[in-house]
Amino acid sequence: MPELQRLRADHADAVLAFELANRGYFATFISDRGDDFFRQFADRHAELLAEQETGAGIFHVLVDDDGRVIGRFNLFNVADGTAELGYRVAQQVAGRGVATDTVLDLCRLAASQYGLRTIRAQTTHDNIASQRVLAKAGFLPGGPATPGGKPGTWYHRDLAVAG
Repeated sequence: MPELQRLRADHADAVLAFELANRGYFATFISDRGDDFFRQFADRHAELLAEQETGAGIFHVLVDDDGRVIGRFNLFNVADGTAELGYRVAQQVAGRGVATDTVLDLCRLAASQYGLRTIRAQTTHDNIASQRVLAKAGFLPGGPATPGGKPGTWYHRDLAVAG
């Protein structure tokens, strides 16, 4: 059973392996992170941990039974009881409800442990899978967005109903 874990320093190698293994898959529906992301991954991982220490971000990995990272679920721009959600799951688990179940788990954590009241997320109009995940997790459309410079929609979820 996969486990949602708060991002730690010792996750770095597994997160990098996850990103590299799924790079081509992710690029089919979101902008590629670019070669610099991978070359500077250790620095970026350290920056995320530092941001997490300040409370401006709350980052998670979904780890399977053999210790491999199969997803990332991040709350960023955390302020005033609100955060933005970003997530991605490995191609091997896509379409199996893993993203929806984990987003629901994260909503419960966000309300009960992190004191958040609202989570926002954005996705492009052509990322139907992400739209379905957000809808199944109780997010409602809230207006236009331009994730990665592409036309999209903002979604929001009131965590008072985090079920």
